[in-house]
Amino acid sequence: MKLRKASAAAAAAVVLALTATACGGDSDKGTDGGDGGDNKITIGIKYDQPGLGLKTPDGKFTGFDVDVATYVAKELGYDAKDITFKQAPSAERENLIANGDVKFVVGTYTINDKRKERVDFAGPYFLAHQDLLVRADDNSITKPEDLNSKKLCSVTGSTSAQNVKDKLAPKADLQEFGGYSECITGLENKAVDALTTDNSILAGFAAQKEHQGKFKLVGLNLSDEPYGIGLKKGDKDLQTKINAALEKMQTDGSWDKFVKANFGPANYKNEPAPKITEGS
Repeated sequence: MKLRKASAAAAAAVVLALTATACGGDSDKGTDGGDGGDNKITIGIKYDQPGLGLKTPDGKFTGFDVDVATYVAKELGYDAKDITFKQAPSAERENLIANGDVKFVVGTYTINDKRKERVDFAGPYFLAHQDLLVRADDNSITKPEDLNSKKLCSVTGSTSAQNVKDKLAPKADLQEFGGYSECITGLENKAVDALTTDNSILAGFAAQKEHQGKFKLVGLNLSDEPYGIGLKKGDKDLQTKINAALEKMQTDGSWDKFVKANFGPANYKNEPAPKITEGS
């Protein structure tokens, strides 16, 4: 009898020890974007793109990419409260993914072959086109060649800047900054003559209350920019799950709702939801 009691006590001690380990032993988990069993996830987004990915002064996050990221995360099993958004500047997106600082990036992330050497993509989930933003009273820029005698601004690491350098206006005085807000300030102050990036991003800036009436899109489709969700190279399981979430987002009407909510005020004429091709 005493032996059985002792054995029962020992067994109880083992159960308690295991329980304590389970409750307090997750400190080494979640290093890959926060997805390690603690039901938290870290997602890379842009912080300075109105209508797409914007961190507001009160610390909230708004925009189409934020809505997409939140939807996908929910389909993966994460509530909005479980998401940590991390700033993902254009030039740092591949590093953030490769280092496991984020689980994936939803940040106007154009799918191209060079980037696919380092990361995989799910999607695409949106199709934008490169365009130009100029001051509302400036009629001197109507075609790409006009940029050759102008001061042009773009963001370091963006495909738009490279496109200008390589193809559109090799003689343009191209100035690259870390964020779009700096380009907008330069455009407003006449330090630069035009800002080039995706028309979706430009429309978001032009629609802001403080910018309404100051700027206009030239209306040039200078390139195709299929936005994908960037994730760690070789993670086919996650790619498949995200693609399934994106397909559901299109079919259940959420995609249209997100587009209307974020781009409607700018009267932006978006392309239809693109066919998902990555991973197929």
